[in-house]
Parts: sequence; C-alpha cells; structure tokens
Amino acid sequence: MPIAMSVGAIVYLLFAHVPLLAPLKPWVHSTVSVLTPVLIFVMLFLTFCKVSLRELRPQRWHLWLILFQVVACLLTALPLILFPHMPYRVVAQAAMVCLICPTATAAAVITGKLGGNASSLTTYTILSNIVTAIVVPILFPLVEPHEGVTFWPAFGEILRKVFPLLICPLIAATLVRTFFPRLQQGIAARHGVAFYLWSVALAIVVGQTIRFIANSQASGLTLLAISGAGLATCSIQFLLGKLIGGHYNDRISGGQALGQKNTVFAIWMAYTYLTPLSSLGPGSYVLWQNLFNSWQLWRKRIREERHNPA
Repeated sequence: MPIAMSVGAIVYLLFAHVPLLAPLKPWVHSTVSVLTPVLIFVMLFLTFCKVSLRELRPQRWHLWLILFQVVACLLTALPLILFPHMPYRVVAQAAMVCLICPTATAAAVITGKLGGNASSLTTYTILSNIVTAIVVPILFPLVEPHEGVTFWPAFGEILRKVFPLLICPLIAATLVRTFFPRLQQGIAARHGVAFYLWSVALAIVVGQTIRFIANSQASGLTLLAISGAGLATCSIQFLLGKLIGGHYNDRISGGQALGQKNTVFAIWMAYTYLTPLSSLGPGSYVLWQNLFNSWQLWRKRIREERHNPA
C-alpha cells in the first residue's frame, strides 16, 4: 500500500511538472474515470464471492456505529447552524463530512485481508450508505444553504452515485454462486487478488487527491487545520470502531466499518453541498486512513511471521 500511494503521488508530479507528458493528460483523465469504477466492481465481486446473502445480517455493533455517526455529525453541525459566521467554519465542515461519510465500498477487501468478517462489514456498508443518503439532504442544506437543493433529488443522487458499485457486484456474485457453484468456488479461492486490484485503485485515488490539494487556493494555515481535522476524525473513528466492535468480538470489522471511508464520495458531498474548500478534509482523510491500514497490515504480517517463522 505505501508503494501504491507513492506511485500515485509520483505519477501526479510527473504529469504536473514534465511538459512532454502534457499531451497525455486528457487520455489519462478519461482512462482513470473509466478504470476506477471497473476496479472497484471487480474487487468487490471477488470479495463477495466468499459472502452469502444469508450472512448479511445486522449486528448490535452496527447500531452503535450508526448512532455515533449521526450524533457526531449533528453535534458538529449544530454550532455551524446557530453561528453562521463562526471562525474556521470550513474546518468544522470538513470534520462533519468525514464523520457522516459512509464506509468505503472496498473496505471489505482490507477487512478480509486483516482477518475480519467481510459479511458483517458489507452489511454495515449498506446501512451506512442508506443513513448517509437520509441525513445529508436534511442536514447539509441547513449548514450551507444552496438554492434548489431539496431532499428527494439529493437523496436519489446520493443513492445513484453509491449503490450501483455496492449492490451490482453483490448481485453478480450471488448469481454466480447460485448458477455456477464450481466457478464461484474457484473465484473464492483467489479472492486475494482483490487486494492487489485495490492497490491499483489506491494509487489512482492518491494521485487524484494530491492533485486536488495542490490545486486548492487555501492558505497554508487553513490547509493544515483542515488536514488536522481529517487526522482527528480518522483517529477517533478507527479507535471507537475497534472498541465497540471488540465488545462484540468483531474488533477488526468494527474499526474498518467506522474508520475506512468512501473519501471520493465524501469529496463530492462536500463540494456539492458545503463550502468547496471543506472537501480538502476527506482529501486528507484518504492519506491518513491508508497510512493506518498499511500499518495494520504490516503488524499482521509481523505477528504471522513470529508464529510461523517458516
């Protein structure tokens, strides 16, 4: 994962500062826009081939995590609504969108790699996206009013952006499991390929994030404060998710469910419904969460090597 993140940053820097590569930029942008959803679909399909629909059951810890997301978002939004001219308003908006942002569609890949419960994580991912689709159209227009933004169109737009990439791979995997069981078994045995596909997607996302941050007009102090908000919300959510999940013997899934966010979707939400500058919060979050995921995977590998030196 650190290699994938470094590759994404280096490729961005090359295209940003090497004039000879400038003619390739339009082709790269169009390729990336097509490749990213395809990668996400394939790696979720590979992961879901190990998951049965009967395993997708709500758990008690799901309720606690949903409750935290909603309450934390409301508490962050309240001063923004009551004090429209409060200082560092954009920093609070950045924190708010990082808190309410749903679980990443690809979180099941990392959860499975860490030894967590991919079925339980997938269930929470669906629930968190539904809750986000309800809360955001109600709350965000109160924080930052936009003309013409009403609940149902916003609700439908959020579902349209998220659910095809989450539900379609699940349906495809279920059809393969039902009608082609031998094929499903072969795919399930090779589900680890999904992690390497995620590494390619991560390189793309990091490159896009760095480009977004580099092109912003924010001052250094504002950028530092927004990045700090991303780090704080990332740390709190991973920690709290692990504590709650651990109470129900699902520590890894709880941490990934609450901590690993769909940051590309969060950037779109912030840019669409809030002050556009607040989208730098989830932009920094993608770096923090993947650095933490890299550390978790490294620790898991070290533990495995200690228990099985061969």
